[in-house]
Amino acid sequence: MPLGCKTKARLRMSAAPVALAGAGMLVVAACPSAAVAQDSGAEQNQFIEIEEVFVRATRRETQLQQTPVAVTALTAQQADALVPKDLGDIAALVPNFSASKVTGFNAASFAIRGAAQTDIIVYSESQVAVTLDDFVVPHVQTQLLDLFDIEQIEVLRGPQGTLFGKNATAGVVNVRTRRPEFDDFAVDLRARYGSFNRFEGRAAVNVPISDRLALRVSSQYQRSDGFYRNGASFGPVTPFGPFDDQGNNLNPLAGETGEGDNSRLGGEEVFNMRAKLLWQPTDALEVLFQYELIRDDSDTVPAVNETPVGDPRFVFNQLGFTQDPGNPLDNAGVTAPSAIGADIGLSNGHEVDVDGYYLNINYEMGDVTLTSITGYREQLSLLANNYVGEVGPVSLFDANRADDRETFQQELRANFTINDRIDMVTGTFYQSNDTTFCVTQTLGFLDLFGLGTPPGFFNSNPQVLCNAQDADAFALYADATYEVNDRLTIAGGFRYTWEDKNWIGRNQIVYQALGGGFDPSLSFQSLGPLGAADFDRFSTGVLADTENGEFNEPSWRAVISYEFTDDIYGYTSVSRSFRSGAFNDQSGTTGNELTPELIAPTRPEKVTSYEAGLRTEFADGTFRFNPTFFYADYTDAQRQIAATLTNSQGVEFQETRFFNAADARVFGIELETLWVTGVEGLVLGGNFSWQDGKFNTFEADTDFDGVIDVDFSDRPLTRTPEFTWTLFGRYETPIADELLLRLNATAAYEDDNVFSYSDIDEDFDTFLNSRTLVNATVDIVSENGGWFVRAFGRNLLDETYRVSSQAVANLWIFSQYGEPAVWGVEMGVSF
Repeated sequence: MPLGCKTKARLRMSAAPVALAGAGMLVVAACPSAAVAQDSGAEQNQFIEIEEVFVRATRRETQLQQTPVAVTALTAQQADALVPKDLGDIAALVPNFSASKVTGFNAASFAIRGAAQTDIIVYSESQVAVTLDDFVVPHVQTQLLDLFDIEQIEVLRGPQGTLFGKNATAGVVNVRTRRPEFDDFAVDLRARYGSFNRFEGRAAVNVPISDRLALRVSSQYQRSDGFYRNGASFGPVTPFGPFDDQGNNLNPLAGETGEGDNSRLGGEEVFNMRAKLLWQPTDALEVLFQYELIRDDSDTVPAVNETPVGDPRFVFNQLGFTQDPGNPLDNAGVTAPSAIGADIGLSNGHEVDVDGYYLNINYEMGDVTLTSITGYREQLSLLANNYVGEVGPVSLFDANRADDRETFQQELRANFTINDRIDMVTGTFYQSNDTTFCVTQTLGFLDLFGLGTPPGFFNSNPQVLCNAQDADAFALYADATYEVNDRLTIAGGFRYTWEDKNWIGRNQIVYQALGGGFDPSLSFQSLGPLGAADFDRFSTGVLADTENGEFNEPSWRAVISYEFTDDIYGYTSVSRSFRSGAFNDQSGTTGNELTPELIAPTRPEKVTSYEAGLRTEFADGTFRFNPTFFYADYTDAQRQIAATLTNSQGVEFQETRFFNAADARVFGIELETLWVTGVEGLVLGGNFSWQDGKFNTFEADTDFDGVIDVDFSDRPLTRTPEFTWTLFGRYETPIADELLLRLNATAAYEDDNVFSYSDIDEDFDTFLNSRTLVNATVDIVSENGGWFVRAFGRNLLDETYRVSSQAVANLWIFSQYGEPAVWGVEMGVSF
């Protein structure tokens, strides 16, 4: 019998050994039975069973069905069956995992169990951590990983701070990519083409240089025209002034009208590459070096103006810039090239460059395995946006967010066993994260308010806000699993983390005032996107905080598990973790002078989570049912508030501020199931989740005057859909000699949920739509895996749904939408 096959599952099939994708957590595989083949005297029969899946959720390799963590494991084949664009698309296969985007950006807004990141703040650390080959991806802007040449994805729900670094209060998405192999030279080529002129090409080459040295290089290129239309219209423009003595509006834009050219918006152009060199000089030592490259030159993310028509509370309605009727995907907008305004790089779109260098070493020293994980990652982002969703005639609110980030990580870990009953993991973790940030803005809407600018600078004098942070984190941890007897196991872990963050910055001012006077030679063009962050050269107004960014916190977990029978395993656990305190990259917006209390960071957010789960198999191992129950209690929860304030000049403005404003609780149930049916070749499964989230309190003093300004205690938690469910099916059958037909279908539902709050009116809160997304693929596959041809469809019901949305004070609302129905074909060959 081949290694890894079992005999207890007894669903008979007449087919060659094949791999069938199951639920997000499962793999189904065929294992030959020699006894049946001899008895039949005919073609060799096969038994299909639910194969054991191994995960690393406890930093040890354990069987999924005997791992006391809410974890969903996906193979490359399972993820590929969804025809994913990025990491967010696999959320359908994971209960209580919702993937969206930060408004205005191609950045991840991952949500698990009532906790989510909904902002782009460069110093915020997401509650849902993403790791790539054990390296922590430091920011949401690059968490939407492209899924090429992967081995396995594990999604861990609930606090994971004990073993997976800091700040993972909601969960961890752990991505492992394929490693070089010493055995064979291999090539894998794929090409995909679909709606909106989307092309994607992938290539992977494995080169065994010797029996101890191997190289693997994989790459991916993708481009598209975008699924939005530049169809926004405006006008007639009705500025607030200035007026002459007769009441005539002197603003040159008064009465202007216009509309977009209906061109495609939101196109993508991304190149990814990984090169891995694996060296195994002895059986005990393994050294893996990896280089990662990302070059993203995609278009600016389009915005859709959804300011309610006729609502006088929104100023942009009064100006003549409001929501257009019809399909929102046809009514997006970006600032027209002919619009009046300074050039701050909007035509360059979103540019993200990443270079990563990683060195993983494993050394087996008797019964002890030592692991070293070293990584250095550079990220440069230039994210130019039109946040209004209008095409002109003035750059109403354009901005270019630029950041330069350098991240270094070093982890040392030891795995060992004591007396054959205690499995131990101990280690140290260090990460430094140094970031420089500037945002340049042209605020043309101020001219329409009649506030005016200096003569000759009509909407052509950008303002700039800059700050920087140096952050260091160090942790010690230990985790043990004790096998009391053959059935009962207890486990526990502890980590203590020391963090030190230093912040320096300047309030937002025009470029010419950077030196303290008015120097007309200073501009976005002369200094570049990050030039104003030279705080030694431009020291006017600079303020630093080097004392309040120390955060020292424990994380821990305790688990009891019991194997009731060979097919029923249960566990209960309690864990505590924290999210680090954080500085704000928006402090000092619109001339609001910096003060020590304004730039101070938030305190750490803390969560205590209680969990109980069962892992079961029935019907001779052909039916799997895994329920999980959880309760999470958050204290000092960090929450974003888009606060409406007044600066020292009496000008009202909005600034995104963060507060330890809330105490909240979330509880719910998660179900995962898989059924290898009695129909030959058919596998069915799915997942279901229900959660209830509520604030105990949510209050904040937004202007630091000692008086509570907002009370959101009765509002729902952001990014907490009450219900989500997924149903899927997979059918595979031979259709000719050495040819297989493979059908996949997935239907995934997510309830509506609130995305952002407004401090002006609860009516201005924004929501994501409920939706049911149906995907399907039809594959013709060679039996030996040498080639395949696929037709696919995504969002087959053509649902129109938001993936992010935000109100900007009482000015306007802008949103992003998900992809409509798309079709395509894919071909691949391996040799």
